[in-house]
Amino acid sequence: MERTTIPELEEILGKEVPCLDHGFVRLIDYMGSDESIVQAARVSYGKGTKKVHQNRGLIRYLMRHQHTTPLEMVEFKFHCKLPIFVARQWIRHRTASVNEYSLRYSQALNEFYLPELDVIRKQSKTNRQGRSSETVPEELQQKVFSILERTTQQAWEDYQELEQADIARELARIHLPISLYTEWYWKIDLHNLFHFLKLRLDPTAQYEIRVYAEAIAEIVKIAVPLTWEAFEDYVLYTTNFSRFEMDIIREILTQLPAHINWEELAKSKRLSSREAKEFVDKIKDHRNF
Repeated sequence: MERTTIPELEEILGKEVPCLDHGFVRLIDYMGSDESIVQAARVSYGKGTKKVHQNRGLIRYLMRHQHTTPLEMVEFKFHCKLPIFVARQWIRHRTASVNEYSLRYSQALNEFYLPELDVIRKQSKTNRQGRSSETVPEELQQKVFSILERTTQQAWEDYQELEQADIARELARIHLPISLYTEWYWKIDLHNLFHFLKLRLDPTAQYEIRVYAEAIAEIVKIAVPLTWEAFEDYVLYTTNFSRFEMDIIREILTQLPAHINWEELAKSKRLSSREAKEFVDKIKDHRNF
């Protein structure tokens, strides 16, 4: 059986997608496609025997009902260059294979992340992990930028001094700031990549890691367009309700007119017949029809 290839991906293999001031994402290799997911779900061999719209329906069913194992048949390997503080957020996604540039064996590069002025913001008063959307005076932005630039340059000069004194690299590196750029190879299957993207594409995610997530998302869209569409519809742009919130929704539903044709309403919103039926079943569960 021939290896699955996607012409659009073949064209961008090894090409850098710039991220931040010195970073990038490069697709190094990939395995699988939408067809691979369909084959795995049907436990079949060779080329798919179904039509494209049937493949789409199956993929959407898998995503809708969280049957995620077939998605693991698709994998991506990326070469990423990123600031260390972004890497430390990123590595919390433990369902990938990672090999990182080692400063014990290799010299550091004089490349530090310095943010654009417009992303320098104050601490959010509602989100303890992030920055606010409040505009910061340009004078203060310039001051912050100057501090970051000055301290990183001093750290680099100190590192060079230790290197010239033949101090072990594993010691010379320890004072370098987390704005220093690192590199790694990162291999992950599509199911776990979607989990990464769900969290890191969110507007509340830190801006710097969101830049990388957006770059990776553009590559994934090319690789698995049908699955990406389903991911957007059933995962990325959805939300969850707690049990207590569902009690509120249930109460609202019981007050609506009983003659509403929920199935026709669902179809008018582009739901398939199967999705419309599932939607009606959910409504019935909460209205006690």
